[in-house]
Amino acid sequence: MGCTITEKILAWHCGRDEVQPGELVNARVDLVLANDITAPLAIEAFRAMGAKQVFDPARVVLVPDHFAPARDILAAENCAMIRDFARELGLEHYYEVGRVGIEHVLLPEEGLVLPGELIVGADSHTCTYGALGAFSTGMGSTDAAMAMALGEVWLRVPESMRLVYGGELAPWVGGKDLILHTIGRIGVDGARYRSMEFCGPAIEALSMQGRFTMANMAVEAGAKNGIFAVDGKTRSWLEKRARRDYRVFESDADASYAEELSFDVSALEPQVAFPHLPSNVRPISQAGEVKIDQVVIGSCTNGWLEDMETAARILEGREVHPHVRVIVFPGTPKIKLEMIRRGWMETFIQAGAVVSTPTCGPCLGGHMGVIAAGERAVSTTNRNFVGRMGHKEGEVYLTGPAVAAASAVTGRLSDPREVMG
Repeated sequence: MGCTITEKILAWHCGRDEVQPGELVNARVDLVLANDITAPLAIEAFRAMGAKQVFDPARVVLVPDHFAPARDILAAENCAMIRDFARELGLEHYYEVGRVGIEHVLLPEEGLVLPGELIVGADSHTCTYGALGAFSTGMGSTDAAMAMALGEVWLRVPESMRLVYGGELAPWVGGKDLILHTIGRIGVDGARYRSMEFCGPAIEALSMQGRFTMANMAVEAGAKNGIFAVDGKTRSWLEKRARRDYRVFESDADASYAEELSFDVSALEPQVAFPHLPSNVRPISQAGEVKIDQVVIGSCTNGWLEDMETAARILEGREVHPHVRVIVFPGTPKIKLEMIRRGWMETFIQAGAVVSTPTCGPCLGGHMGVIAAGERAVSTTNRNFVGRMGHKEGEVYLTGPAVAAASAVTGRLSDPREVMG
């Protein structure tokens, strides 16, 4: 019996020929990540265990992106704590404000996550890097501290499920719509502690940015990780970015899967996840009349250059509805600079939107976009739980950038085809 891509990666990192789903294994890691919320807890645990140095200063990455630029004194102290730790231990990859981006956009952009690697992070959306054919998963801060010190983690080998997407995507439909449609079908626990392996003709045609978006939200289906096979698009992405050599793994033709699902996406419309679960999904044609107060475009899910281009195309020459505020959060400073070069900053500002420094702030209801009681936000982020973006009586509707931008113009949930014709 053959093995899946996830099983092969884990076996390689255990020094074994193969591993079986359900096994508890110790595996070496290639990279450990933490941010300004989770790193302080990890540092405390690191100190408490008596550790004096990390396993490799080039493979521990600290990214202050959640409450940075610091929103208050506590946030400033957390950022200072991880800054001092990075300097003390000589970490090569600490990113200060001005150079920092949203972590799960920044690391792929910087070539720090590669195919075949085992990457762990004290952030649930570390699963994003599966778009590059890596096994990447989130964990708690204490486990991250152990990984920083020892360069190893223990975990249970997940079962794999194979998701095959056939057909050709319609205009304005992308990776966000695919993953929302998938979660709507299987539920927020439909992939619990499984590896979601995405494949099929529609996936092969999907951009790298779309793949990052899908892998990012695998955790919203309860998955341990999401993963894609490495192909020409992957190699092209890595050509000028990869900082290390890498090894590519592929699933065997006779690999065993706990479940296989097929999707015909040819007729798929832009999708909307209504409050208060990412699985409460409807096609935009069934959204009804939902007036909105705020639109957020960006985050680790949809803060890529491609997402900015989609939103800019829709907002160009148009104005944001007078009752709506629009906040745009590009994923990294490089993306923001490219937006300036391409004239999109002017497009957004002339339309009536504000363009922020890269930050996770509004996604978690932290700062720079918190909603009040009774307000409704359309957001390209990844979660819409009660109180996720602010007041518990607020509502969050998850969409891709096309629906978000169209809704910004009309002041209600809208199909981009309504605005663009």
